[in-house]
Amino acid sequence: MSTPHRFAFRSVLAGLGAALSILLSACGPSGPAPATGAAGSGLTKVRFQTDWYPQAEHGGYYQALAKGFYREVGLDVEILPGGPGAFVGQKVATGQAEFGMGRSDDHMLAVAEGIPLLMVSALMQRDPQALLLHDDDPVKTFTDLNGRTIMAVPGSAWISYVQARYQVKFNVIPLNYGLAQFMSDKTFIQQCFVTNEPFYVAQAGGKPRTLLLASSGYDPYRIIFTNHKLAREKPDLVRAFVAASIRGWDDFLSGDPAPGKKIIGERNEKMTSEFMDFTIRSLRESQLISGRPDQGERTGLLTRKRLEDQMKSLVELKMLSAPLPLEKAVSFDFLPADLQALAKAP
Repeated sequence: MSTPHRFAFRSVLAGLGAALSILLSACGPSGPAPATGAAGSGLTKVRFQTDWYPQAEHGGYYQALAKGFYREVGLDVEILPGGPGAFVGQKVATGQAEFGMGRSDDHMLAVAEGIPLLMVSALMQRDPQALLLHDDDPVKTFTDLNGRTIMAVPGSAWISYVQARYQVKFNVIPLNYGLAQFMSDKTFIQQCFVTNEPFYVAQAGGKPRTLLLASSGYDPYRIIFTNHKLAREKPDLVRAFVAASIRGWDDFLSGDPAPGKKIIGERNEKMTSEFMDFTIRSLRESQLISGRPDQGERTGLLTRKRLEDQMKSLVELKMLSAPLPLEKAVSFDFLPADLQALAKAP
């Protein structure tokens, strides 16, 4: 049994700088020329590179596409499917795509390696990664992980963070992206996406429970980023893309998601309506996109304080040797006006 999801690998950062140098050299000092919209359309062509195949976790963007929100702001958006070897950061850095998606911690590490990327909006306020457990497993908190074995992505920052913060030790075995071992062993724990694997476990007759990793205190954003050149030369385009994307997410989660689901289903036959409905419920219930209103979180919002805290965590975990100037990694100026004051508040 396997699942159609993915995890980020920070090990690729070691070779990313060298690979990017080669790509930039091949493309010339300005990178590939941006695509243009259809002749006579009056629209500006924009390529958005996703991290995985079409899925409901990307639903707001497909909703904005389906309902014409991008066209209303003058953009002809092409959503490029990801998957293994998508190389989202490299494509955006070299101008092969105008926008990409990732995680704020991975983004900071990439910027520290000299990759010219700029965070401009949040995709998710909460990271959907979680620990997958059987419902009767005695592990209820992160402290309870002491002495256990977890199948996870080796080297993930959350592992070091949880062990240090909760003073626990647990063994890690490499994630194989399947569920067979979990289904056959009632004591097994593995890394998952709260929006994904629990659906398949329940379908197979299991009773899953999850422990959201963001609840540990290690809480990166899922983000949208562009490259510095585009942000500098076409700021209005960046603002338009961000605003229409936020509108798409609000509509997808608060209104009828059918238009976005239709495109996703057409582009990825594995995305059944039942599975997408599960994912949408998970996004809503865990407040992954909109965040927690009582804490001032909003769809698309990035805040200076939270990003500074994340950078401090990366330094403490020795994943960064020193804090980066935040302006190298993020700009709050492309958020809608009503979010900018929230973003820059101390």
